[in-house]
Amino acid sequence: MEANQHLIDFYTHYDEDGRLLSKHGSVEFLTTMRYIQMYLEPDSHILEIGAGTGRYSHALAQQGYAVEAVELVEHNIEIFRQNTRPDEHITITQGNAMDLSAFQDDKYDITLLLGPLYHLYNTEDKQQALREAIRVTKPGGVVFAAYVISDGCLLDEGFKRGNISVTEYIENGLLDPVTFAARSKPKDLFELVRKEDIDYLMSTFDITRLHYVAADGCALFMREVLDMMDNDNFELFLKYHFATCEREDLTGITSHAVDIFRK
Repeated sequence: MEANQHLIDFYTHYDEDGRLLSKHGSVEFLTTMRYIQMYLEPDSHILEIGAGTGRYSHALAQQGYAVEAVELVEHNIEIFRQNTRPDEHITITQGNAMDLSAFQDDKYDITLLLGPLYHLYNTEDKQQALREAIRVTKPGGVVFAAYVISDGCLLDEGFKRGNISVTEYIENGLLDPVTFAARSKPKDLFELVRKEDIDYLMSTFDITRLHYVAADGCALFMREVLDMMDNDNFELFLKYHFATCEREDLTGITSHAVDIFRK
């Protein structure tokens, strides 16, 4: 399958590890790990699809779990291997989320799809990636699928920071002028969706949703405030976030969401 060159160019120069290490960036990581821990068993076998530089894979391998990882971008694979410790039971191969034919059916207890759906731009491709993730997961196993959510990004990057021009996005057809729903293309890099889009994607699959989580909630919108917090106040914010990240009235105002479901 032909790779998106815009994607390769971006991740070759992007500090993904650094993004998750700041206080505001760590909210997404800590939230996702919190939910992963809910479904881990001592002998769980984990597959991470689109592992990037391995922030989640290494964290889980360092807890003693067997992790296999797949990543598209060669630069990320190099960093992943550099960060691998000798005692980690972990492997990484180059591959595409839409074609996991090298991996057998019904093998993994936990399957992580925490990046690829950010960069697939039509229903067919997204459902193919989800189909492959479900196929390789054991019956009763749990899949974590992450998305970039349009409203949180629009509020933060558009209306608050001005990193994007909302007016120009509407004029260029990237935002619906009435609903403000996003219409991304590969050159835009990130596919921005809403929960109703995710519900539509999942409607064709025989799965059971366990959680739908606003992975970072308002963290990016509040990044300067969070990064200046002392540790006690940041821990208090995390407690609030963990208590509210599944509330239906708040899940739309987030930059990232994780859909967690059982096969």
